Amino acid sequence: MSTVIGILGGMGPLATVDFVEKVIGLTPARCDQEHLPLIIHSVPQIPDRTACLVDQQSSPLAAMARGIDTLAKSGVGAIVIPCNTAHHWYEPLSNDSPVPILHIADACAQSLTHDGVASVGLMATDGTLKAGFYPRKLSGHGVSVTLPEAELQQQVMEGIYRVKAGQIETGGRILESCVEQLLEQGVERVILACTEIPLALDRINSPWREQSVDATRALASACVRWHQQQTSLLVA
Repeated sequence: MSTVIGILGGMGPLATVDFVEKVIGLTPARCDQEHLPLIIHSVPQIPDRTACLVDQQSSPLAAMARGIDTLAKSGVGAIVIPCNTAHHWYEPLSNDSPVPILHIADACAQSLTHDGVASVGLMATDGTLKAGFYPRKLSGHGVSVTLPEAELQQQVMEGIYRVKAGQIETGGRILESCVEQLLEQGVERVILACTEIPLALDRINSPWREQSVDATRALASACVRWHQQQTSLLVA
């Protein structure tokens, strides 16, 4: 039984690094040897997920499947994908994977129910919104989801692509305004369901981070829990 976690990254590269930092930061380690063993597969040439879902461009499924296969053959015990939109293809990837793939929306649902949150706004790419897995997953846990109106969603996408282009502070200011607008609609929290969003808000030290749920951080926390469970089974 392997306790190594595989990371299917590169979507985008900066978000992958941010995810790994969150895993390290959440691990209760006192020395190097107590940190989680990770194998990172970061290949940014995977076709754009939102472009596929919204504009019918090339599918990323085959490229992601190759990454899953590479990680599985490397001896990992579980795999995570720190890209929200990529979870549209979770079922075919999971069905073909010899090891479990942790789902980012399940990780968010666990965090929300633990905190007793019943209503959230959702900030994500057009592709993630079209995929619809967040409302489906969260409704099963009794959490209602408010989606941005069209004009606000355009602002969200502008902020995300600014971050992907390296304009992190500019993107962060745009995304900060989007969080504020969603909170004004009366939701308890805003899910930051694109890996670039929390990264940008952290860069500008946004005060709205305390009223948001970082999907990337929730997935990182799920990794730590999975590793602790597997390690305890080995000890037993």
